Amino acid sequence: MILYLHGFRSSPSSFKARVMQAHMDQLGRSAEFHSPALSPSPAEAIAQAQAIIADTAPEQLTIIGSSLGGFYATWLAEQYGCRAVVVNPAVKPPRELESYVGVTTYYHSDQVFEFKAEYVDQLRALAISGITRPERYFLMAATGDEVLDYREMISFYAGARQLIIEGSDHGIAEFADHLDLVLDYCDGRSA
Repeated sequence: MILYLHGFRSSPSSFKARVMQAHMDQLGRSAEFHSPALSPSPAEAIAQAQAIIADTAPEQLTIIGSSLGGFYATWLAEQYGCRAVVVNPAVKPPRELESYVGVTTYYHSDQVFEFKAEYVDQLRALAISGITRPERYFLMAATGDEVLDYREMISFYAGARQLIIEGSDHGIAEFADHLDLVLDYCDGRSA
């Protein structure tokens, strides 16, 4: 099973989620791919993910997370002992999202939602000081990320497999070029 967790203000309609879904469909593996619309509440988003993966053995699970979804994927990988692919992951989201408290919209629609101050506290409760077993992680980071500092990602995921993309952007526009690497990692074919 592959669980894809989108980032803050994003959705299953994001570029990476759609590309991944299309690739899985093309391989005849669409039943293995899950990409839920996550709640703005971090506690609820984690509960959503846990409900999806509840009966999946850790060795049969990979969580892919982008940006804030990478933060969630890391927390879940630490809890469940599964693999995680983190794509330009948020390393310190309480710091990065504190300024977003209030009403905002999703990137892929005009739908309005409120990011509450209590959500920052929920993020703090999910923070971990570091990863265990770095071999469980595959970091994809772009040096041109305009939202998050790729150097913090490299440091936080020290010892993990790392693909550092020169230039690019926060969304990793060339994500489709790396799908085979991602899928090999998800399937446990490369470490």
